[in-house]
Amino acid sequence: MIRILLVDDHPVVRMGLRGMLDAEPDLTVIGEASDGAEGTEIALRERPDIVLMDLRMPGGDGVEATGRILAAARDVKVMVLTTYESDRDILRAIEAGASGYLLKDASPAELADAVRAAARGETVLAPSVASTLVRQVRSPAPPALSARETEVLRLVAAGLTNAEIGKRLFISEATVKTHLLRVFNKLDVADRTAAVTTAMRHELL
Repeated sequence: MIRILLVDDHPVVRMGLRGMLDAEPDLTVIGEASDGAEGTEIALRERPDIVLMDLRMPGGDGVEATGRILAAARDVKVMVLTTYESDRDILRAIEAGASGYLLKDASPAELADAVRAAARGETVLAPSVASTLVRQVRSPAPPALSARETEVLRLVAAGLTNAEIGKRLFISEATVKTHLLRVFNKLDVADRTAAVTTAMRHELL
């Protein structure tokens, strides 16, 4: 019997998951938690085989809870089950050690099979999530901007001119231009607008 802990801040979601999983002959839900902190406490006390972890919850982030659980109980597997599939969410969860990442639109059969696979030690990823990870691996990491470059670019994004940025930061307009040229080179862009949009896409701003 595979023992499962549900961590989700929505009672209706937990109720639905419990009904789906308990209907399977080899799966049983042994507990529920409404946030990451409570989920961590129950997981370390009850040592379930699988924790189904939501990501964004008031009172405790799912990624942080995943890291805490796995640091203290390596025999417990944590599988993310969420509505979110942003690149940042996926990478944070996998880096924290999650054994899988599924979306809540998964069918009951897909969810049950994923739990069984995770319990066997396999990594389970929704197809869209797997595609995101492949794209991230193939894409070069975004270049790092210095604190001053980030500060200048943030003011550019706010609509300030070079002269206004210089006054705000107590530096010369020429120094502002120098910082922007370095930003352009790092981001491989040719103008201010492209620099801002590229930086936002890479979550540098």
